[in-house]
Amino acid sequence: MSDTYYLPQGNEVELFEASASMNLPVLIKGPTGCGKTRFIEHMGEKLNRKVYTVVCHDDLSAADLVGRHLINENGTFWQDGPLTKAVREGGICYLDEIIEARKDTTVVLHSLADYRRILPIDRTGEVIQAHPDFMLVVSYNPGYQNVLKGMKPSTKQRFISLEFSYPKPEIEKDIIIKESGVDEETSIKLVLIASEIRNLTDTDIQEAVSTRLLVYCAKLIVKGFDRYEACIHTIVQSLSDEEDVLEVLEKLISLHFTKSS
Repeated sequence: MSDTYYLPQGNEVELFEASASMNLPVLIKGPTGCGKTRFIEHMGEKLNRKVYTVVCHDDLSAADLVGRHLINENGTFWQDGPLTKAVREGGICYLDEIIEARKDTTVVLHSLADYRRILPIDRTGEVIQAHPDFMLVVSYNPGYQNVLKGMKPSTKQRFISLEFSYPKPEIEKDIIIKESGVDEETSIKLVLIASEIRNLTDTDIQEAVSTRLLVYCAKLIVKGFDRYEACIHTIVQSLSDEEDVLEVLEKLISLHFTKSS
């Protein structure tokens, strides 16, 4: 039984379970804060598999994934990285924002993401056959892609793909209530605010308001914070530093929650 709350939006749970049963790698695409990581945690618990999460970035090296030689008082020893641990012992290796990693780092995934399911470790000469319960999962935000940072088609075609988006209003409302304990009326208004912000086209907002931020806002409200102020501190100020954008967002919030005098 999974303890991590997750409300399905479609057939993603069934598709993930089928992929796991057939040892197929999975690629999840979706905007920041739409529930990708929560979904992986939920599925790890549901499948009873440990999740090894790696947040990818420009400085992530192959050694950070695979492992490296270290030295202690007894001499040199090899220490497995998170990818190698998952391959060797079984589990889900989840690489979050995979396109942020260097290209030479992601190359090590190729032999794991096809029929071979092996991990060669150049520094030790070992070739590890993946544990039957090993699963490779990667994710990225398509909105951040550009010419220099994108997933190669040859890499994409090794994965079963799932596309996530922000939840439908009714689902998002229920998530906010479940996660925060806020009343339904407030939750509905928060969902409306999020929808209006996501539909703005003439403002310089790089990332739309996430479900995560709505939950944070609802938690502040349940704690006793003024609803308008809670929105300012969790939604408005988290989305932009530009004065004109802040003004637009503040006015939008005031249409739903009255500003205290």
